Amino acid sequence: MSHEHHHHHHDCCGEHDHAGACHCHEHHHEHGTKRQLTLIIATVLLLIGAVLVEKYCQLPTWQLLLIYLVPYLLIGHDTLKEAAEGIMEGDPFNEHLLMSIATLGALGIGFLPGAETQFPEAVFVMLFFQVGELCESYAEGKSRQSIAHLMDIRPDVARVVRDGQEVEVNPAEVAVGETIVIRPGERIPLDGVVLEGTTSLNTVALTGESMPRDVAVGDEVTSGCVNQSGVIRVRTTCDAGQSTVSKIIELVEHAGEHKSRSEAFITRFARIYTPIVVLAAIALAIVPPLFAPHFMDTFPTWLYRALMFLVVSCPCALVISVPLTFFGGIGGASRRGILVKGANYMDILAKVDTVVFDKTGTLTHGQFAVEAVHPDSCDEHRLLHLAAHVEHYSTHPIGAALRDAFPDEATDGCRVSDVEEVAGQGIRARVGGDTVCVGNERMMQAVGAQCHACNQCHGAGTVIHVAINGEYAGHIVINDRIKDDAASAIARLHTLGVRRTVMLTGDRDEVAIEVAQQLGLSEYHAGLLPADKVRHVEQLMTNRQGALTFVGDGINDAPVLARADVGIAMGGLGSDAAIEAADVVIMDDHPGKIATAIGMARRTLGIARQNVWLAIGIKVAVLVLAALGAATMWMAVFADVGVTVLATLNAMRALR
Repeated sequence: MSHEHHHHHHDCCGEHDHAGACHCHEHHHEHGTKRQLTLIIATVLLLIGAVLVEKYCQLPTWQLLLIYLVPYLLIGHDTLKEAAEGIMEGDPFNEHLLMSIATLGALGIGFLPGAETQFPEAVFVMLFFQVGELCESYAEGKSRQSIAHLMDIRPDVARVVRDGQEVEVNPAEVAVGETIVIRPGERIPLDGVVLEGTTSLNTVALTGESMPRDVAVGDEVTSGCVNQSGVIRVRTTCDAGQSTVSKIIELVEHAGEHKSRSEAFITRFARIYTPIVVLAAIALAIVPPLFAPHFMDTFPTWLYRALMFLVVSCPCALVISVPLTFFGGIGGASRRGILVKGANYMDILAKVDTVVFDKTGTLTHGQFAVEAVHPDSCDEHRLLHLAAHVEHYSTHPIGAALRDAFPDEATDGCRVSDVEEVAGQGIRARVGGDTVCVGNERMMQAVGAQCHACNQCHGAGTVIHVAINGEYAGHIVINDRIKDDAASAIARLHTLGVRRTVMLTGDRDEVAIEVAQQLGLSEYHAGLLPADKVRHVEQLMTNRQGALTFVGDGINDAPVLARADVGIAMGGLGSDAAIEAADVVIMDDHPGKIATAIGMARRTLGIARQNVWLAIGIKVAVLVLAALGAATMWMAVFADVGVTVLATLNAMRALR
């Protein structure tokens, strides 16, 4: 069954509220429930017509037709409409046309001289077709939900300084060049330049990099970042519509338009199959009676056989079993914590040959840990012990890493006093009787400690220097840790036949090269902003052989996730925006699940292909019988239904 013909059913209804959220989802759900109800009513009416009316009331043919037309139109109006639309659009050959001709023919055949009425058969065939359609709309999965969660990064208020007073206004009302105040813990509403104050910014929402960025007077700040430590005053450099946050949200909203729709095998098959079947049926109805002595005597018989031929040849089994196979595959994947948002993505996943990764949070944990301790004038234990005490109250991820590395600081009875944070440098405090400074090289210069570059580090981690009473004591290397199964995940992808594994990161080049070498990736690109990632993915998409999938976890990845053939979001750490924009969500943070998802998609596609050949094989056999006159309409319907049941049972294997 094609995924193509239905796209206008499931496209967004186009109603948006002010937040840009689309109300499509509820509409989609309503549509399904209404359809179920219609099917139940029609089945009841069909039974009443077939059992009561035909048996006990001797009605003329045209009155009987009216009785059966009620359930027929109730369930078939959509199909008839789709068939008509196909003809109008110059693309008539789809399964809707097959069903329409077969059922309308069966309704009309009773009016020919010497022919029997076939009303219940006509309604039954349409009823069955609709059941298939219903299965498909379930199997298609919920259409992508709105990206309303993205609005989490869009600040609601901006504090503007006007006439010496701070006023809270909507960011949209702030003009370029005005001064805004941002306190600790608040999100930056608009892009701008710092006029006064120093602070560190949490940029995770935008760059995915978990290292806070220190800013001072004259530095640029980006909307969407969270101010962590100090109060800053910022002169805005653009209005709300042009801010970084708005641009990212807009990118996601429009990236969906570039989706490559993998044309399912069934659609391509139906394109060739349907015209052949329709022409064969016409020939079957007209040619044999031409050779008979009286055309009209034999015409109803052959017309009946031709209609039967159409019913048997209707790709009903395919229509139901193929989406059901995908549905089963999606169900099986979700048990393993892999959520696939639609059957068409299973189809594309099976053909992936390029996998692009974001680094932080996808291949690495996105959390810092102490990697090495290099003491200079004291031992390792004391160096860590002092650094952990100084960082005891720090909200910085580096502080957390140092505390984790020395967990028993709380019980060792050391007194920490006079804690002072020096913006852009580090923290100074008294531990016991010593003044300890923990920070960067600028801090060491400020206190006169002679720090030296690390000769054992390869430049990938962050180096934290420690001075005791103005004398250099050594340094600690802190780094983001690579996930345990990242290397085996990449190796599994290569064995599955994935041609290229690429890493894109906003991080420094030396960090990227180290991760890429450890994991055995085919290539990497470092120092990228969200827009650069989109550009790189578009470049990779021009020279791919199969499909391209992007794996990410942050808001900054949302535009790229939406742009790739299949976007995979890591759900455990992932931001809501990434999970909304992605087509596949991995609920935990194991990169190994990517290979599992591709493997399951391939197996599902394999079962779908078996169903296609099973259905075609049995149908051809019944078609031959129908042409020879050895089959009846009911037999034709059951041939179709029987195949469907077999194919459905086979489809259920995809669940395992």
